[in-house]
This record gives sequence, structure tokens and C-alpha cells, in this order.
Amino acid sequence: MTDTVDDVDFPYSEDASQQDKIEALEERLEVLERQNEEMRDELLDANAENNKYQQKLERLTHENKKLKQSPLFVATVQELNEEGAIIKQHGNNQEALTEVTDELRADLEPGARVAVNNSLSVVDRLGDETDVRARVMQVEESPSVTYQDIGGLEEQLNEVRETVEMPLESPELFDTVGIKPPSGVLLHGPPGTGKTMMAKAVANETDATFIKMAGSELVHKFIGEGAKLVRDLFEVAREHEPAVVFIDEIDAIAAKRTDSKTSGDAEVQRTMMQLLSEMDGFEERGDVRIIAATNRFDMLDRAILRPGRFDRLIEVPEPDQEGREKIFRIHTRDMNVADDVDFAALASEAEGLSGAEIQAACTEAGMLAIRDDRTEVTMADLRTSRRKIESEDETEGDVQTFA
Repeated sequence: MTDTVDDVDFPYSEDASQQDKIEALEERLEVLERQNEEMRDELLDANAENNKYQQKLERLTHENKKLKQSPLFVATVQELNEEGAIIKQHGNNQEALTEVTDELRADLEPGARVAVNNSLSVVDRLGDETDVRARVMQVEESPSVTYQDIGGLEEQLNEVRETVEMPLESPELFDTVGIKPPSGVLLHGPPGTGKTMMAKAVANETDATFIKMAGSELVHKFIGEGAKLVRDLFEVAREHEPAVVFIDEIDAIAAKRTDSKTSGDAEVQRTMMQLLSEMDGFEERGDVRIIAATNRFDMLDRAILRPGRFDRLIEVPEPDQEGREKIFRIHTRDMNVADDVDFAALASEAEGLSGAEIQAACTEAGMLAIRDDRTEVTMADLRTSRRKIESEDETEGDVQTFA
């Protein structure tokens, strides 16, 4: 029921003057306008809150509807004809002929992956199947190693550059002569001689997509998983041509085949068969170069060593006198070295040490200076650290002999 004028509580007394009544009414009006503004703000906040809950309700309703839907299955299109598409469902290899809308048909071809429902009707086309583990092997940031960081391997480095860099940067040279560029290079030699460093330098110096992996990463428990990863790895390389694939510890999957009947050995051999097929099979490999490295060249299967798979077999030996001196200079160029350091004498005394061991000796010499609260690395520090590395090698050799 609406209040009448007689029911309104006026903010003034009956005997107040006309002016006082006006002022009292104006004050009451201001208060009411302020309250009205506050209530309007509260209403806007309430509407916003209501919209938020409405959106949440719609999202939950949509998710609930999706959860209640029947699951979709993955299948591969085998053939397209006038009646529809012949598909093969993954898992049970069941084949079926199903109708396809004109819109979907335009986007399908044999070999395409599709999603099908319980009635095996094609619902949507799926993207190409590539193992995510293959994609994460792609190197996004170039390593910090450059050709100037490698000492004593000039001849080997030139061969690698001829095999990998030159076909990528100057393919017309090979076209002019009329030959195909070398497709792969295998680096072999003792541990610590710079094989992996050379691959890192190539990754840094070339603009090609660089994909790295270790052979042990391809050894898997389940049948066919390693071979699938190899296939996906080269598919990623072909998608990002030109590309360089670096396989470290390749002996893990390319060892000589034996008559062993164990499931583990059989799976490793299946993985190697897929690698051989990708390197030199019926399908064109494209503008993809391969670098591989191993410490156990004697263990590799002859099939992977033949030309066409690895056209260059490059031995990376332990450094000679000149190489050792260069390596000492490379790994001490950023150090504060005393005037008494004789790199030629150090190289002569370090016979038998690999590049990695010389690097470790330089680092240990710096630690000796820090322990003595010095800012300079002396000749004595480098000799002490070199003897320490040599003694560790001898101890490791004795342990291996005893074992």
C-alpha cells in the first residue's frame, strides 16, 4: 500500500518557518539521493556477481554434458569412395565403411587420423600423430659452444663442416659438380675427446633446426615404442627442414645383431631396423643431416656403417702435443693466469689426457687458487691439478681391472 502525504514523516515541526522547512527538505533529499546512489552501486555489484555465477553455471553445465557424452575413438582413414570412407579403428584394427559429410570429406585423405563415435561415424579430423617426446628433443636455444672452443681437431672439424654445413649453406656447389652431398657423419673415439662439443658447435653455428637425442632414450620397454619414437623423430626433422639430427651414444641401439631371443634384445633390434630405414629407406629423408657419436665403434653393426647411411666415419683421437697446448689455452683464456705458466710444458707433461680431462685440470687449478685466497692461477696449480686428474684416472683403471 502506498503511503499518502499525511503518512510521510517530514523532517521539520509544524511550527517551523517556511525557510526552515525548505532547508530540512533539501537535507533529507540529499540523504535520500546518497542512499539511492549507494543502493544503485550495490545493485550493480549484485548483477556482476550474478553474471559470474551464471557463467560458472553454464561452464559446469557444459562440462557435465561433455562427461555424459559417449567417448570418441581414434581411427585412420584407409580409403575414400562414393559411399563414404573406409576407416580402421586403432587398438582392435576393426575396419568399417562409414558415411562422411561433404564438409569433412574435403578435409580428409587416406592416412588421416579421425575421431569416431560409438556408431563409427567420423566426428572430426585429428592432427598428425607425433610423439611429444620427439618434439621436446628439438633444441630451441643454441649451445654456447663455438668452433673456437674446440682445440686440436681442425681436420675433423673441417670434415664435419663439409658434411653438415656446406650442403645447407651452399647446395649449388654439389649441383654444379653433379653429386649428392654426404648424408651423415659418425664421430668415434675415446671418451672426452670432443665429439659432443663438435655437435654443439654445429648447432650454434648453423641456422638449421637442431634435434638432439641419446641412443639410450630410444630403448623402451614396450614392443614397437622405440621404433615409433625414431619414426616420429625424423618426421619432426622433415617438418622443420633444413634440420640436423644428433644421436649421441648410438651404440645403445646400433650394436651388432646377435642370435639372442630375449624380448629386450629383439626390441633394440627393431628400433635399429627403423633407424636404418629412416636413414636410407624408400622414403626420401629430405634436407636432413645426421651426426652420431660413439665411444664403442667396435660394437656397431656393419649395416649402419655402410655409405648412404654414414658417408663419413671420422675418428676423434686424443689430442697430440699441439692440440693439448691449444686446449690448455682455450680453457684458461678467461682465467687470471700468472706469468710463469708455460703452456707448451704443460702440454708435454699432460700426454695421454683427453680434452675433457684437461678442462677438468684447469678448473681444479682455479679451485686451488681460491682455496689459497689468491686471484692468480700459477704453473704449480696447473701441475698439481694435472697430477690429481692423472691419479684419478689410474685409480679408475685399477678398479675396472679388479672388477
